Amino acid sequence: MNRSIDANDKVRIFETAAELYDVAAARIVELAAKAVVSRDRFLLVLAGGETPKPLYQKLAREPLRTALPWRKTHLFWGDERAVPPDDAQSNYRMAAEQLLHALSLPEANVHRIPGELSAAAAAREYSQELRAMADGGQAWPRFDLVLLGLGSDGHTASLFPGSMHPSRSAQATLAVTGSYEQRATSRVTLTPPVFNSARNIFFLVSGEGKADVLANVLEGNKSAVRYPARRIKPHNGCVTWFVDSAAASKLTTRHE
Repeated sequence: MNRSIDANDKVRIFETAAELYDVAAARIVELAAKAVVSRDRFLLVLAGGETPKPLYQKLAREPLRTALPWRKTHLFWGDERAVPPDDAQSNYRMAAEQLLHALSLPEANVHRIPGELSAAAAAREYSQELRAMADGGQAWPRFDLVLLGLGSDGHTASLFPGSMHPSRSAQATLAVTGSYEQRATSRVTLTPPVFNSARNIFFLVSGEGKADVLANVLEGNKSAVRYPARRIKPHNGCVTWFVDSAAASKLTTRHE
């Protein structure tokens, strides 16, 4: 029996990836303006990987570069490898090359995960950074928008299949070590409680290679242990899936 789409999940399907990025970028501008009017800052969590690169490139170019309130925007990362910020595998480096270098962001507005440290030390330090940016007494800020991708195995950020992650706790970050897909890994990730406290979450999913996993995450009956992306369910926020037609080709439920 298929799982129905959650009420707070909105799935938007686009003919092309280019259209997906156009609409996602426009929506980011809207959310940023609303956040600045309401709270005088826009808290944005960036994703790593290949999928968000075209989005970052679009945000770095006119007219969006001047349309966004960058000086009131604070950038965070959903996960990071335990590598220096200039390493080719660094999520920070990717975002810097595709987006940050085109902007004039105050240094205090860029909150990267210190991947040059060990995973455990970086997780501790980033937890302290999040607490410093939170409202009084909170362990992390309530983010205005979190960008996430979807791995072909169902992982998101560095929440991998087969691992249990805290669903309800005050733990903001996790050090992820050991091996995954027969490769050693050492990473830091935000936890489901942090993601699930966000006001908005955008999943960006593109390409035929994501069709099977997207159908399983949205419509299948597998557990959240097998597909960690299923653990992302904001308790007072909205999830929007931005999906191109190739990635949506195996969905059976009708969407926008």
